[in-house]
Amino acid sequence: MSIKTIVMSVTMALSLGVTPYVVAAPVSAASQQATQSLVHQLTGLRSFSADFEQTTKANVKNNLPKKPVAAQHLNQKFTGVMKVERPGKFYWETTAPSKQLIVTSSKTIWIYDPDLQQVVRQTVSDQVANTPALLLSGNTAQIMQSYIVSQPDSSKNYYTLTPKNTEGSFQDLSIGFAKDGTPSVMVLNDALGQTTTINFSRVVKNAKIAASTFNFVPPKGTDIIDQ
Repeated sequence: MSIKTIVMSVTMALSLGVTPYVVAAPVSAASQQATQSLVHQLTGLRSFSADFEQTTKANVKNNLPKKPVAAQHLNQKFTGVMKVERPGKFYWETTAPSKQLIVTSSKTIWIYDPDLQQVVRQTVSDQVANTPALLLSGNTAQIMQSYIVSQPDSSKNYYTLTPKNTEGSFQDLSIGFAKDGTPSVMVLNDALGQTTTINFSRVVKNAKIAASTFNFVPPKGTDIIDQ
């Protein structure tokens, strides 16, 4: 899974509320209960900032078709900081081993590479429906419409979401919460048979984040690429 795909997944998981179209299907009582428990964990989470540590590994147990994998991303640790504010504001800065900044302010996504002096500008569209976009929507019915939610251990605040739409970039996404209700870990299994784990630390919940954080202005001399 590319850095861009990972960040987009986390972006939508933690900040937006887009509902992809899926065919309605019966939902088990266990899934309903897990969904309601997940929504309870997310209730009241208006903003969120943390340091992150991200690693990606090949999932050898996965029998999916083999496709080329960006080897430089496997077993490599990426660290940085992230900030989220509802609705739709997201800041993700990778500081090591290389620098990259991704900022979204609901309508526009900026992907900035300072080494290349280049920024990609994208419009947030319905294409984000293939990412886990409903986690902070707080709408149980919408989450159940798009994902099958399970809670492997009812005594732990850890949930796995499997998309009903199988055409997305990931197979499933799991999210775990600390005792204070803040997200502590996310695990993504993608369509290439890779597993990406993102651990959060130094978490701050519901603190005021400066509006300028989400207003990206390309530095002078930066090439802007529209996609």
